[in-house]
Parts: sequence; C-alpha cells; structure tokens
Amino acid sequence: MRPLLKYGVPAAAALGVGGYALSQGEDPGSAILAGAAGGLGSAAGLLGARALAGKYAPGLLKAAKEGKVAAEKSLLESAIGMPEGSKRQNAILGLVDKSVRIPIPSEQQFTRGVGKGVAAAAVPAGALTAGLGGVALGAIPGAMGMPGFQQSGAIDPESPYVSQNPRGLGPTTMQYV
Repeated sequence: MRPLLKYGVPAAAALGVGGYALSQGEDPGSAILAGAAGGLGSAAGLLGARALAGKYAPGLLKAAKEGKVAAEKSLLESAIGMPEGSKRQNAILGLVDKSVRIPIPSEQQFTRGVGKGVAAAAVPAGALTAGLGGVALGAIPGAMGMPGFQQSGAIDPESPYVSQNPRGLGPTTMQYV
C-alpha cells in the first residue's frame, strides 16, 4: 500500500473526527481520544477493505466473465431465430459486437477496484464508529475529574448559586463579617 494512503488517510480521518468532536462541544481530552480512535478506525477500515478485496475479488471476476459469456450466447441464440437482415437482428448483433470489444480487466486491476469500492465505505464507517468510542472513552477520566476531560460550563456571576458553595447545593446565604 502506498505510504500516502497508509498514513495519510488515517491522519486525515483523525483530524476530521477530532475536529468534529470539538465542534460539537466535547472537552479537549475527549476530542483528542476521539481523533486518535478515529485514526485507528480508518486504518482498520483500510486493512479490512484490502482483505475483503483479496478474498472476494477473484470469485466476482469469475462470475462477471461467466455472466458476460452467457449473455453473449443468449443474444446470439435469440438473433438466430429472427428473419435474416431484420432491424431487430441487426440491433442484437450490434450489441454482441460491442460486448465482445469490452475489455475484461486483469485480476489485479479488478482486485484493486473492488478494494477501492469497499474502502470508500469501510474507512469512514470505521473512523466514525471508533471516534464515537473515543468520545465514550473520554467520559471515564472526566468522571474521575481529570483536567482536560471536564465540560466547562459558563458561569453567571449574578446567579444566586455562585459562591464558595459547590455547584447545585442550593442558594448562597448572606454572610456578615
């Protein structure tokens, strides 16, 4: 696999997933974990696409070749039963002639094409799914109070709940000195 694809696609997916997590209001730690997991997920998607293409492409190519031969044979048989030189017979023979000229790709070309098609779906799906797992993973350190993994809420200085009291424990009381 080319290094640009091998490293560039996961890096781009990591930046995209991490940036999207930040844009949705996630804390920085969770966004970093989402980006890292998204990069790993897209790399796994690339490897999976390569493995699936190697496994199923030869069978698909064989089926395509057999299907092409069967279709040409069926068209020729239907053209034989028609009147000689009719428009319908000429049209069918023209289709067969065009079909014969269509080149069948080599096994290597076909495998690459199938791999690209599978990768077009597997890479984004793997990156987004793993990125979601990274956001969920970021909730664990956030629950333990690690800096960088906590949602920062806006503080309203005029709110009666803002003072030395922790958030949500009730209104503040007047204190006289």
